[in-house]
Amino acid sequence: MKRIRNYIVKVPTFIFVGVIIVMSVVPILWVLVSSFKLNPEILSSTFDFPTGLHIQNYVNAFRVSPIAKYYMNSFFVSITATVLNLVVMGMAGYVIARASFKLKRFFRAMFSLALLVPGAALLIPLYTTIKAVGLYDTRLGLILVYAGFGIPTTLFIVSGYFMAIPRELEESAYIDGSGFLNTFIKIIVPLGKPAFATAGVLQFLTCWNEFQFAMTLTTGHESRTLPVALYYFKSAFASDYGAMFAATVMISLPSIIIYILMQKQIVTGLTGGAVKG
Repeated sequence: MKRIRNYIVKVPTFIFVGVIIVMSVVPILWVLVSSFKLNPEILSSTFDFPTGLHIQNYVNAFRVSPIAKYYMNSFFVSITATVLNLVVMGMAGYVIARASFKLKRFFRAMFSLALLVPGAALLIPLYTTIKAVGLYDTRLGLILVYAGFGIPTTLFIVSGYFMAIPRELEESAYIDGSGFLNTFIKIIVPLGKPAFATAGVLQFLTCWNEFQFAMTLTTGHESRTLPVALYYFKSAFASDYGAMFAATVMISLPSIIIYILMQKQIVTGLTGGAVKG
Protein backbone atom coordinates (compact mmCIF):
# COMPACT_ATOMS: atom_id res chain seq x y z
CA MET A 1 0.00 0.00 0.00
CA LYS A 2 2.81 2.36 0.82
CA ARG A 3 4.35 1.84 -2.62
CA ILE A 4 1.01 2.48 -4.32
CA ARG A 5 0.55 5.63 -2.24
CA ASN A 6 4.00 6.87 -3.31
CA TYR A 7 3.13 6.34 -6.97
CA ILE A 8 -0.16 8.22 -6.55
CA VAL A 9 1.65 11.15 -4.95
CA LYS A 10 4.10 11.26 -7.87
CA VAL A 11 1.37 11.19 -10.57
CA PRO A 12 1.09 15.03 -10.83
CA THR A 13 4.87 15.24 -11.22
CA PHE A 14 4.85 12.62 -13.97
CA ILE A 15 2.00 14.41 -15.75
CA PHE A 16 3.79 17.78 -15.53
CA VAL A 17 7.09 16.34 -16.81
CA GLY A 18 5.26 14.49 -19.59
CA VAL A 19 3.53 17.69 -20.75
CA ILE A 20 6.86 19.56 -20.80
CA ILE A 21 8.49 16.75 -22.82
CA VAL A 22 5.64 16.70 -25.34
CA MET A 23 5.72 20.49 -25.72
CA SER A 24 9.49 20.38 -26.29
CA VAL A 25 9.84 17.33 -28.53
CA VAL A 26 6.71 17.45 -30.74
CA PRO A 27 7.57 20.75 -32.52
CA ILE A 28 11.09 19.47 -33.27
CA LEU A 29 9.77 16.19 -34.66
CA TRP A 30 7.10 18.02 -36.67
CA VAL A 31 9.69 20.27 -38.34
CA LEU A 32 11.97 17.28 -38.99
CA VAL A 33 9.18 15.22 -40.57
CA SER A 34 7.96 18.20 -42.63
CA SER A 35 11.46 18.73 -44.02
CA PHE A 36 11.08 15.47 -45.95
CA LYS A 37 7.61 16.25 -47.34
CA LEU A 38 6.68 17.78 -50.68
CA ASN A 39 4.78 21.06 -50.78
CA PRO A 40 1.44 19.42 -51.70
CA GLU A 41 1.80 17.06 -48.74
CA ILE A 42 2.54 19.92 -46.34
CA LEU A 43 -0.44 21.96 -47.57
CA SER A 44 -2.92 19.07 -47.73
CA SER A 45 -2.13 17.39 -44.42
CA THR A 46 -0.02 19.04 -41.74
CA PHE A 47 0.52 16.08 -39.43
CA ASP A 48 0.71 13.13 -41.82
CA PHE A 49 3.98 11.33 -42.45
CA PRO A 50 5.72 11.93 -45.80
CA THR A 51 5.20 9.48 -48.65
CA GLY A 52 8.98 9.24 -48.95
CA LEU A 53 12.22 10.81 -47.76
CA HIS A 54 12.48 13.76 -50.17
CA ILE A 55 16.12 14.77 -49.76
CA GLN A 56 15.58 17.31 -52.54
CA ASN A 57 14.36 19.80 -49.93
CA TYR A 58 17.84 19.93 -48.40
CA VAL A 59 19.40 20.23 -51.85
CA ASN A 60 17.11 23.16 -52.63
CA ALA A 61 18.03 24.85 -49.35
CA PHE A 62 21.70 24.85 -50.37
CA ARG A 63 20.94 25.78 -53.97
CA VAL A 64 18.62 28.74 -53.32
CA SER A 65 20.75 30.44 -50.66
CA PRO A 66 24.43 30.48 -49.58
CA ILE A 67 23.63 28.51 -46.44
CA ALA A 68 27.11 26.93 -46.41
CA LYS A 69 28.63 30.41 -46.05
CA TYR A 70 26.25 31.24 -43.21
CA TYR A 71 27.18 27.97 -41.51
CA MET A 72 30.87 28.87 -41.65
CA ASN A 73 30.17 32.34 -40.30
CA SER A 74 28.08 31.02 -37.41
CA PHE A 75 30.62 28.37 -36.44
CA PHE A 76 33.55 30.78 -36.63
CA VAL A 77 31.81 33.56 -34.70
CA SER A 78 30.31 31.27 -32.05
CA ILE A 79 33.45 29.22 -31.38
CA THR A 80 35.80 32.22 -31.36
CA ALA A 81 33.52 34.28 -29.09
CA THR A 82 33.13 31.31 -26.74
CA VAL A 83 36.87 30.66 -26.48
CA LEU A 84 37.63 34.36 -25.95
CA ASN A 85 34.93 34.60 -23.30
CA LEU A 86 36.16 31.51 -21.41
CA VAL A 87 39.83 32.52 -21.47
CA VAL A 88 39.24 36.03 -20.16
CA MET A 89 36.49 35.23 -17.67
CA GLY A 90 38.21 32.06 -16.48
CA MET A 91 41.10 34.15 -15.19
CA ALA A 92 38.77 36.86 -13.89
CA GLY A 93 36.60 34.29 -12.12
CA TYR A 94 39.63 32.80 -10.39
CA VAL A 95 40.67 36.22 -9.12
CA ILE A 96 37.14 36.98 -7.92
CA ALA A 97 36.95 33.61 -6.15
CA ARG A 98 40.35 33.74 -4.42
CA ALA A 99 41.62 37.30 -4.13
CA SER A 100 40.51 39.76 -1.45
CA PHE A 101 40.33 43.45 -2.39
CA LYS A 102 38.19 46.42 -1.45
CA LEU A 103 36.10 46.64 -4.63
CA LYS A 104 35.34 42.92 -4.87
CA ARG A 105 31.71 43.25 -3.79
CA PHE A 106 31.28 46.30 -6.01
CA PHE A 107 32.47 44.39 -9.09
CA ARG A 108 30.19 41.45 -8.34
CA ALA A 109 27.27 43.85 -7.90
CA MET A 110 28.04 45.53 -11.21
CA PHE A 111 28.11 42.20 -13.01
CA SER A 112 24.81 41.28 -11.34
CA LEU A 113 23.24 44.49 -12.61
CA ALA A 114 24.54 43.75 -16.11
CA LEU A 115 22.29 40.69 -16.21
CA LEU A 116 19.26 42.97 -15.85
CA VAL A 117 20.10 45.24 -18.80
CA PRO A 118 18.07 44.25 -21.90
CA GLY A 119 20.07 43.85 -25.08
CA ALA A 120 17.66 46.05 -27.03
CA ALA A 121 18.63 49.03 -24.86
CA LEU A 122 22.23 48.73 -26.08
CA LEU A 123 21.57 48.32 -29.79
CA ILE A 124 22.06 51.97 -30.76
CA PRO A 125 25.20 52.57 -28.63
CA LEU A 126 26.72 49.33 -29.91
CA TYR A 127 25.84 50.14 -33.50
CA THR A 128 27.46 53.58 -33.17
CA THR A 129 30.58 52.20 -31.50
CA ILE A 130 31.07 49.29 -33.87
CA LYS A 131 30.64 51.52 -36.89
CA ALA A 132 33.02 54.16 -35.47
CA VAL A 133 35.85 51.65 -34.99
CA GLY A 134 35.37 50.15 -38.45
CA LEU A 135 33.98 46.77 -37.37
CA TYR A 136 30.50 47.13 -38.85
CA ASP A 137 29.49 44.15 -41.01
CA THR A 138 32.49 42.11 -39.85
CA ARG A 139 32.72 38.84 -37.98
CA LEU A 140 35.19 40.39 -35.54
CA GLY A 141 32.57 42.92 -34.47
CA LEU A 142 30.08 40.16 -33.69
CA ILE A 143 32.75 38.16 -31.84
CA LEU A 144 33.58 41.06 -29.53
CA VAL A 145 29.92 41.84 -28.86
CA TYR A 146 29.02 38.21 -28.13
CA ALA A 147 32.06 37.64 -25.92
CA GLY A 148 31.24 40.80 -23.97
CA PHE A 149 27.59 39.98 -23.41
CA GLY A 150 28.49 36.55 -22.06
CA ILE A 151 30.73 38.01 -19.34
CA PRO A 152 28.22 38.09 -16.40
CA THR A 153 26.91 34.55 -16.91
CA THR A 154 30.33 33.01 -17.41
CA LEU A 155 31.79 34.88 -14.45
CA PHE A 156 29.16 33.66 -12.01
CA ILE A 157 29.33 30.04 -13.19
CA VAL A 158 33.13 29.87 -13.15
CA SER A 159 33.75 31.87 -9.96
CA GLY A 160 31.07 29.95 -8.08
CA TYR A 161 32.67 26.66 -9.06
CA PHE A 162 36.16 27.88 -8.15
CA MET A 163 34.91 28.82 -4.67
CA ALA A 164 33.99 25.17 -4.09
CA ILE A 165 37.53 23.95 -4.87
CA PRO A 166 39.53 23.41 -1.63
CA ARG A 167 42.24 26.00 -1.08
CA GLU A 168 44.55 23.28 0.26
CA LEU A 169 45.24 22.11 -3.29
CA GLU A 170 46.63 25.51 -4.24
CA GLU A 171 48.53 25.87 -0.99
CA SER A 172 50.23 22.53 -1.61
CA ALA A 173 51.22 23.69 -5.08
CA TYR A 174 52.64 26.94 -3.69
CA ILE A 175 54.68 24.99 -1.14
CA ASP A 176 56.12 22.91 -3.99
CA GLY A 177 57.24 26.10 -5.71
CA SER A 178 54.44 26.57 -8.21
CA GLY A 179 53.59 30.13 -9.16
CA PHE A 180 50.15 31.75 -9.42
CA LEU A 181 49.80 31.31 -13.19
CA ASN A 182 51.20 27.78 -13.19
CA THR A 183 48.81 26.78 -10.39
CA PHE A 184 45.86 28.20 -12.28
CA ILE A 185 46.74 26.42 -15.55
CA LYS A 186 47.80 23.03 -14.18
CA ILE A 187 45.48 22.64 -11.17
CA ILE A 188 42.49 24.98 -11.27
CA VAL A 189 41.69 24.71 -14.99
CA PRO A 190 41.61 20.86 -15.02
CA LEU A 191 39.47 20.81 -11.87
CA GLY A 192 37.17 23.46 -13.35
CA LYS A 193 36.36 21.57 -16.55
CA PRO A 194 32.65 21.11 -15.63
CA ALA A 195 32.28 24.85 -15.04
CA PHE A 196 34.07 25.70 -18.30
CA ALA A 197 31.93 23.14 -20.14
CA THR A 198 28.73 24.63 -18.72
CA ALA A 199 29.69 28.22 -19.45
CA GLY A 200 31.05 27.26 -22.86
CA VAL A 201 27.90 25.45 -23.98
CA LEU A 202 25.63 28.26 -22.77
CA GLN A 203 27.82 30.86 -24.46
CA PHE A 204 27.98 28.89 -27.71
CA LEU A 205 24.23 28.34 -27.84
CA THR A 206 23.62 32.03 -27.14
CA CYS A 207 25.97 33.05 -29.96
CA TRP A 208 24.56 30.45 -32.34
CA ASN A 209 20.93 31.47 -31.84
CA GLU A 210 21.41 35.23 -31.41
CA PHE A 211 19.44 37.29 -33.92
CA GLN A 212 19.08 40.87 -32.66
CA PHE A 213 22.72 42.01 -32.77
CA ALA A 214 23.53 39.96 -35.87
CA MET A 215 20.65 41.64 -37.67
CA THR A 216 21.76 45.14 -36.61
CA LEU A 217 25.53 44.80 -37.00
CA THR A 218 25.71 42.90 -40.32
CA THR A 219 24.42 43.58 -43.77
CA GLY A 220 26.07 41.19 -46.25
CA HIS A 221 26.69 37.48 -46.89
CA GLU A 222 30.32 37.70 -45.77
CA SER A 223 29.48 38.12 -42.08
CA ARG A 224 25.80 37.23 -41.74
CA THR A 225 24.98 34.31 -39.43
CA LEU A 226 22.33 31.60 -39.67
CA PRO A 227 19.52 33.17 -37.57
CA VAL A 228 19.57 36.29 -39.75
CA ALA A 229 19.83 34.15 -42.87
CA LEU A 230 16.75 32.16 -41.87
CA TYR A 231 14.83 35.42 -41.55
CA TYR A 232 15.63 36.25 -45.15
CA PHE A 233 14.93 32.72 -46.35
CA LYS A 234 11.21 33.55 -46.26
CA SER A 235 11.52 35.58 -49.45
CA ALA A 236 14.24 33.39 -50.96
CA PHE A 237 12.21 30.19 -50.65
CA ALA A 238 8.90 31.89 -51.47
CA SER A 239 6.37 29.03 -51.27
CA ASP A 240 8.92 26.21 -51.02
CA TYR A 241 7.96 25.18 -47.50
CA GLY A 242 9.89 21.92 -47.67
CA ALA A 243 13.14 23.78 -48.23
CA MET A 244 12.24 26.19 -45.42
CA PHE A 245 11.76 23.30 -42.99
CA ALA A 246 15.00 21.71 -44.22
CA ALA A 247 16.91 24.94 -43.58
CA THR A 248 15.36 25.18 -40.09
CA VAL A 249 16.50 21.63 -39.28
CA MET A 250 20.05 22.30 -40.47
CA ILE A 251 20.24 25.48 -38.40
CA SER A 252 18.83 23.95 -35.21
CA LEU A 253 20.61 20.57 -35.32
CA PRO A 254 24.11 21.66 -34.14
CA SER A 255 22.83 23.32 -30.96
CA ILE A 256 20.65 20.29 -30.12
CA ILE A 257 23.53 17.85 -30.64
CA ILE A 258 25.95 19.93 -28.56
CA TYR A 259 23.50 20.18 -25.67
CA ILE A 260 22.78 16.44 -25.74
CA LEU A 261 26.48 15.57 -25.72
CA MET A 262 27.34 18.06 -22.97
CA GLN A 263 24.26 17.85 -20.73
CA LYS A 264 26.08 15.92 -17.96
CA GLN A 265 28.85 18.54 -17.79
CA ILE A 266 26.26 21.33 -17.78
CA VAL A 267 24.41 19.91 -14.77
CA THR A 268 27.69 19.26 -12.92
CA GLY A 269 28.95 22.78 -13.58
CA LEU A 270 25.72 24.44 -12.49
CA THR A 271 25.47 22.49 -9.22
CA GLY A 272 29.20 22.32 -8.40
CA GLY A 273 29.39 25.81 -6.90
CA ALA A 274 25.87 25.89 -5.48
CA VAL A 275 26.96 25.68 -1.85
CA LYS A 276 29.64 28.38 -1.78
CA GLY A 277 28.79 30.27 -4.98
